[in-house]
This record gives sequence, structure tokens and C-alpha cells, in this order.
Amino acid sequence: MILVDRPVWSAHGRRFAHLVSDVSHDELHAFAGALGLPPRAFHGDHYDLPDEWWDRAVAAGADPVDPRELVRRLRAAGLRRRPTSRPARTPGSSGAPAVG
Repeated sequence: MILVDRPVWSAHGRRFAHLVSDVSHDELHAFAGALGLPPRAFHGDHYDLPDEWWDRAVAAGADPVDPRELVRRLRAAGLRRRPTSRPARTPGSSGAPAVG
């Protein structure tokens, strides 16, 4: 099943949601591709979904859930990617989600 939390994660004046699958990454990639999300929006176990795309994702069948439920379901499915240390950002780099 495709899950989406509310777009509450801020970056560069925009809000983002997380789009995940509790079945497989193949299911997630197919759903994201059908929505038109670019591959660069994928971050190991989720896609960053801009707030203006949220209604479209829900209309396409994504199940809205609370962020804790989203992570719980990812872990239960064995699809949660553990955070790794991030490389230091250079001055001027944004570190923002990669969605156009």
C-alpha cells in the first residue's frame, strides 16, 4: 500500500510530505512515476512530495497517515532505511529535497 504523511516538512519556503510503500520499492517507484515525480526525489526509502502534489497523490490512491504510522509501517515491512551520516554541506548548498 502507498502511504503519505501530511506536508509538514519545511525546506526553502515549501512544505513536503513523505511518500512510501509498505509493500516494496518497486510499488513505490511505479506510483511515483505515474504521478510524475522525478527519480531525484527518491531518498532511499521515500519520495519527498511537494505540498501542491499531495491531493494528487491521495486521489491516485495514497493512504494518508500520521508520520509515526508511516515509519512504523516502513519498519514492519523491512523497508526503512537507516539514516547514515551525511557529508558536510558546502556554503551555499541547500540540502533541500530534490523536487522540481
